[in-house]
Amino acid sequence: MELGKPTVFTVCLIPLACYLFWFFTDSLGANPIEALTRRTGDWALRILLVTLAVSPIRRLTGWYWLGRYRRMLGLFAFFYVSVHLSLYLSLDKFFDLSEIFDDVIKRPFITAGFAAFILLLPLAATSTNKLVEILQHRWVVLHRLVYLAAMLAVLHFWWMVKIDTREPAIYASILAGLLGFRLIFYLKARAREFR
Repeated sequence: MELGKPTVFTVCLIPLACYLFWFFTDSLGANPIEALTRRTGDWALRILLVTLAVSPIRRLTGWYWLGRYRRMLGLFAFFYVSVHLSLYLSLDKFFDLSEIFDDVIKRPFITAGFAAFILLLPLAATSTNKLVEILQHRWVVLHRLVYLAAMLAVLHFWWMVKIDTREPAIYASILAGLLGFRLIFYLKARAREFR
């Protein structure tokens, strides 16, 4: 069953549409800005993990058509990260650069989140067909930064929640499984080369 790109695009926008609706109808609780900021971060991490799951699912199921949506999913993950960061910078910190800088330096979860965003920037910037063609094999090497960005994103979430770490632990387990699958595939490929 192949999905169309408009369907994937629409599904990826549903969380944002829901949270904006709840924000403007005052349905996000006592601190709607914090709720909106956190939820966009949650969805950034979820979509990032779904993006990383595309290759393993393709290999395990033979659904090679899923590869057509990986770039779109990756860009949506970056979109949600950008919204998450923009809300933090504007509605939480009011663009106070000294306070933002202090946060990045002094609060480890902010440092990890900001580092994840910095790593995702070149990936989003080089996602066009033209740049894929220009960079060739270097594009593949560059886009492996997504694994480090995902690790930092999970760490960002884990350090942020502090007490109830069940949800970030679930994301960490999913990421560990995806990285483990990648490692097994890599080792099998190296073993075939060696033979």
